[in-house]
Amino acid sequence: MPIIGSRGGASAKGFGLTAGGAAPIDFDYLVVAGGGGGWGGANIGAGGGGGGYRTSFPGGTKITLKAGVTNIDVGAGGTISNTNSVPGFRGLNSVFSNITSTGGGGGGFPGDPAPSTEEMPGGSGGGGGHASPGSRGQGNTPPTSPSQGNNGGQGSNAGPGQGAGGGGGATNVGSDGTGSGGGPGGQGTTTNISGPPSPVVYAGGGGGGTYSNNTAGSGGPGGGGNGSNNAGTPGQAGGVNTGGGGGGGGRTEPNPFSPGGAGGSGRVVLRAPSGATFNVAPASNTITTLGPGEKVAVFNVTGSLTI
Repeated sequence: MPIIGSRGGASAKGFGLTAGGAAPIDFDYLVVAGGGGGWGGANIGAGGGGGGYRTSFPGGTKITLKAGVTNIDVGAGGTISNTNSVPGFRGLNSVFSNITSTGGGGGGFPGDPAPSTEEMPGGSGGGGGHASPGSRGQGNTPPTSPSQGNNGGQGSNAGPGQGAGGGGGATNVGSDGTGSGGGPGGQGTTTNISGPPSPVVYAGGGGGGTYSNNTAGSGGPGGGGNGSNNAGTPGQAGGVNTGGGGGGGGRTEPNPFSPGGAGGSGRVVLRAPSGATFNVAPASNTITTLGPGEKVAVFNVTGSLTI
């Protein structure tokens, strides 16, 4: 009799089946997207927004995963822009299961229109350019509940500082620029999902740039980069694996400018009971067993979780 078809055990996954009897695992999660890039290089630049921040910890709805492989995306930070009429670039999204956190919005440029240009909205919005009062990036875009971030601050065309706006953070909006300097970035959010030794702050906004001899905006707690107030100092990059926005570039009269800072990469953290058995890849992602009862996986780069 001819063999019509066969299926070996190794092909079970391809047919939607799972081999083995691993029990489902309930995970708390933290999903932080990449922060937005700052703007600078042709005038005073605004700070990038912090990456979108979404979490179930503590007390939220956990995600249950069955045996198999789950791919996890960790968003890179947004790159800077030194081009007139192009804001800093939005950070990339981070994704775990059905949870997507949106990259932080890029910092705005002088003369950017209101409403904000395409790259400026995001998890938290980028700040508005110094010559564009009323313009700023909108946070929590697309909307989630609870909110994944906040708006950037507006820029100011008042002298002598003509400060650009700070990027929004996970907890607070970015501050507006003023006649005396750039707006500070919005504050990120503190969590202890990864356990001791201390809580970690994520998704702060980048500070806005300004003219020399004025005060540049400071980066928001949570990896936000500081803005610049002179041509020799670039806007500071957002912190690696914090989702912090990059700082905006500054200007020294008569014409030299500095570039903005790139956004910081994001992170995904998963927390499960200590008895749960799972692996992560690649090796730059880690698993740590906390004191009784909890185990934490930290994804610093895009990778996979295998139960």
